[in-house]
Amino acid sequence: MTTPSAFYRRSTWIDPLIAEANRALEVLSGVATASRANPAGRHQREEDAALGPAERRHAAGLMRVNHVGEVCAQALYRGQAAVCRDEGTRTLLREAAQEEVDHLVWCADRLGELESRPSVFNPVWYAGSFGLGLIAGWAGVPRNLGFMAETERQVEEHLDGHLKTLPQGDTRSRKIVARMKEDEIHHRQTAEKGGAVPLPAPVRGAMRLMSKVMTGTAYRL
Repeated sequence: MTTPSAFYRRSTWIDPLIAEANRALEVLSGVATASRANPAGRHQREEDAALGPAERRHAAGLMRVNHVGEVCAQALYRGQAAVCRDEGTRTLLREAAQEEVDHLVWCADRLGELESRPSVFNPVWYAGSFGLGLIAGWAGVPRNLGFMAETERQVEEHLDGHLKTLPQGDTRSRKIVARMKEDEIHHRQTAEKGGAVPLPAPVRGAMRLMSKVMTGTAYRL
């Protein structure tokens, strides 16, 4: 017979597990909804008429990379928040994750407009990032926030590069990426103000290497 105390102990880890599984399904199935309007506005078919086939493929590849980045951000911040014992930091991580949902939806919408699709490896990226988030969360608040700040710093660099290489005529993708960059800067600055400490050089290097593998794969697949 299950005692009340045993049932309570079980629910304390089962309920959060169910919540995280539900969030993962929302992200990976594409049913998540944005809380803010798409910065590119309503899509008009003629807006993309001037893009050639090669330009459309390139823009779609970059937006697929950005979509993967948002899938990873969701998993990473949710993982960090799941084991973080500081309520303020946990709230900060979850608020950042919520804003990343907007980016996720905007990128998915743009992929659809470009007649393309998200990465087939999204479940892999999500699982790996969630596990990484758990590790970062256990490292303590300063390093937890440091991981968030470094992640956002590297994302800013990627978005800068995309703004340079996106087709000049692809104003919709450019508007989305520019707004994403503004949000990422805000997330980094918030983490730094919250007490983030710089990560060791080997950790930063490993993050960059993993990012290169992910972006190189996601651009095509």
